[in-house]
Amino acid sequence: MILTTQTDRLGIRLGDEKAVEILCRAGFDALDYSMFGLHNPEHPLNGPDFESYVQNLKKKAAAYGVTFRQAHAPFPSCRENDEDYNQVTFTRIVRAMEVVSVLGARIIVVHPTCISRADEMKQYNLDFYRRLQPYCEKLGVKVALENMWGRNKVTGRICPNVCSTGKELCGYIDELDSRYFTVCLDLGHCGLVGEDAADMVRTVGHDRLKALHVHDNDNASDSHTAPYFGKMNWDSITQALADIRYDGDFTFEADRFYDLFPDSLLPSAAKFLHDIGRSLISMIESKS
Repeated sequence: MILTTQTDRLGIRLGDEKAVEILCRAGFDALDYSMFGLHNPEHPLNGPDFESYVQNLKKKAAAYGVTFRQAHAPFPSCRENDEDYNQVTFTRIVRAMEVVSVLGARIIVVHPTCISRADEMKQYNLDFYRRLQPYCEKLGVKVALENMWGRNKVTGRICPNVCSTGKELCGYIDELDSRYFTVCLDLGHCGLVGEDAADMVRTVGHDRLKALHVHDNDNASDSHTAPYFGKMNWDSITQALADIRYDGDFTFEADRFYDLFPDSLLPSAAKFLHDIGRSLISMIESKS
């Protein structure tokens, strides 16, 4: 199984090139390119020479034998009743898909959107994703839907909102063309909304589940830390992944783990995260 990790926090702190170097040296097989910076109009990815910028990152990784396999589009993907934001962000999501194509990656995660009209939310999202399908066809990229959470407006506590349960996530993905759309199950989001991560793995199943966001938390806050630094049950999660014969990448989205350390310790932190990943992959493979 391919061990992948996102570039997010290291990219913000040190720049994309240095992030790629540290993660490659840590031993990861592949990278997940985080493109949250596309919200900044001055980011190089928004410029006319974005392909050169991306090719440079690709070559830097290739020098270590590392590829880009996954990516994350900017979010929120949409905002209810904010067409100015939605028009600009749609073009940036398309740009993110173009970047994925240049990198040679396979999958880009694009968040679904929660709206106030619950009875219209599914159709709202399906219409949005179908607008992306022509770009999937043109660029050879799959869009992954992710299970999300929201906050109760009164209490401020985390609660389900869109694609939060295994059943709901399946209901969305089953209405889209499987040639161009798939599921990225965020394991950390499951417990936040009262779902068991292992149960969600089994509900989504082998044919739908082709990407992961792997991280840990205390089932109360979306802390995105390293496995074993929270309360998630990694024995049951790895068993479930083995049971469904999961054949996608094992991709970390645990970058807030790096927030614990000064810059001088980031290479060591990346190596430790890598070692945790190898251990978890070994657990999956031993249970298969």
